[in-house]
Amino acid sequence: MGLLADARSMREKDPAARTLAEVMLLYPGFHALVFYRVSHWLFRHRRFFLARMVSQWGRGFTGIEIHPGATIGDGLFIDHGAGVVIGETAEIGNNVTLYHGVTLGGTGKDEGKRHPTICDNVLIGTGCKVLGPIVIGENSRIGANSVVLANIPANATAIGIPARVVRINGNKVQHESEVLNQRDYPDIVRAELAALQKRITQLEERAHDFSRGGGEDDYE
Repeated sequence: MGLLADARSMREKDPAARTLAEVMLLYPGFHALVFYRVSHWLFRHRRFFLARMVSQWGRGFTGIEIHPGATIGDGLFIDHGAGVVIGETAEIGNNVTLYHGVTLGGTGKDEGKRHPTICDNVLIGTGCKVLGPIVIGENSRIGANSVVLANIPANATAIGIPARVVRINGNKVQHESEVLNQRDYPDIVRAELAALQKRITQLEERAHDFSRGGGEDDYE
């Protein structure tokens, strides 16, 4: 599947695209793939400086930064495109859709494989940050502005910061099973809310005891 097939895939996915020529001449997502295919060929043939140079030209022209070492399958659709960043060890399968502002990046804590693997037919919404050597399972959807720090299973929908699975195979996931294994990334907001709720409960209990005849000395 070549660039022409990529353009046809974009034409099919985007209801705003009227003609194939419009996609090939005017869509930054298509132009980014042209620069990427050239830079990736240079990268695989160990022409690293030239590969990065072509990649930077593409970044300046399209506003989309794709490292030449990334692995991208067929039919990638980068819609609008501004601010998309794809890291060196990222792997993207076939028929994936990325909206503007998506980052497939690293955390700075990993070596070797530092960036995500995105399986086939995945859709990643506007502004999402997918970080670390994690896997987004096939046919999954990530809601806009989510921050994904752990693996997402196939056929799932995930949203939030950090992202939690809310549906699998179209069925709603109960709250208890929404929380993913966040590796070494604690949910600070959740922890603070839990501590606040605990303190409120303690104060309510002390207020109740006071109203039943306790004194002020019962308070710390």
